[in-house]
Amino acid sequence: MRERSVRRLALWMTGLAFAVVVLGAWVRLTGAGLGCPDWPGCYGRMVIGPEGTSLAAAIEGGKAWREMVHRYAAGMLGIGILILAAAAVHSRRQRAEGGSVALAVVLVGLVAFQAALGAWTVTQRLQPVVVVAHLLGGMAVLGLLWRIHLGAPATSARPPPAWLRPATAVGVAILAVQIALGGWTSANYAALACPDFPTCHGDWWPAGNYATGFRLWQEARTGFEGGVLAGDARIAIHFMHRIGALVTVAYLGALCGASMRRGRPDRRLMVATRSALVLLIVQAVLGVSNVWLQLPLGVAVAHNAGAALLLLALITMHHRSGRRS
Repeated sequence: MRERSVRRLALWMTGLAFAVVVLGAWVRLTGAGLGCPDWPGCYGRMVIGPEGTSLAAAIEGGKAWREMVHRYAAGMLGIGILILAAAAVHSRRQRAEGGSVALAVVLVGLVAFQAALGAWTVTQRLQPVVVVAHLLGGMAVLGLLWRIHLGAPATSARPPPAWLRPATAVGVAILAVQIALGGWTSANYAALACPDFPTCHGDWWPAGNYATGFRLWQEARTGFEGGVLAGDARIAIHFMHRIGALVTVAYLGALCGASMRRGRPDRRLMVATRSALVLLIVQAVLGVSNVWLQLPLGVAVAHNAGAALLLLALITMHHRSGRRS
């Protein structure tokens, strides 16, 4: 298989990975994270049906279906990544780019770890640190697949400035931290801990229990569905997510502005930069709307999807900024 075919397959897998990320957010936000109390099956079955009182109740509420659709999609993604890795190794033998092989091998290991995290999410009853690790793993899979699709940096008559590549790498890191903060907010059910905006309970810097709010491993006998932290800890979590959003918007906004001001930039770099800027603005609007509208499902899921798309745009910026003259 040629490198072009590997990149095309990676594009298809990127679309599936994006669907898995969005489905994961939908499952979490609709309270279906424990719709199936076991793993990998649901009430002991790989294909759910109407038999059984407990299973019938879960199916009737829709939670079991939502959870299993997410698992089926994730399983398909895992199989697709194995095929992609095999295709990348085969293409390498035909003098294709070696970088895609290394990334594909990393992806196989990451998907195996993601499967373990999926099981732990259930067995640990939605332990927040496991939920966040699972979210970050999903974003990493998405980003690596997209990077394989992009291929090697091409030559350009107008190479970008030397500072842009490390600056975009910092931007990706900042966004990753913000995604983790968002996942921590969601996993601890703190999205509405501050019901007003831009203040929080009328204060610009609210009192909150930051030590408890950011204790990584929590204890709960019956699980973490609905959250177990007190209100002051949830306020601390929510407020830090807002601070992270402010830092993210400021840095990425400045980065995009500086990239577009450099004069006659590469066309594809300009497209990626403008896309990142638009997605950044949309993400900010969606984040504020989540508070003002009291977390409507569609807006909350779109906020998760927007974070994934913004990550892809930043990875594209980083890739295009490595174009050689």
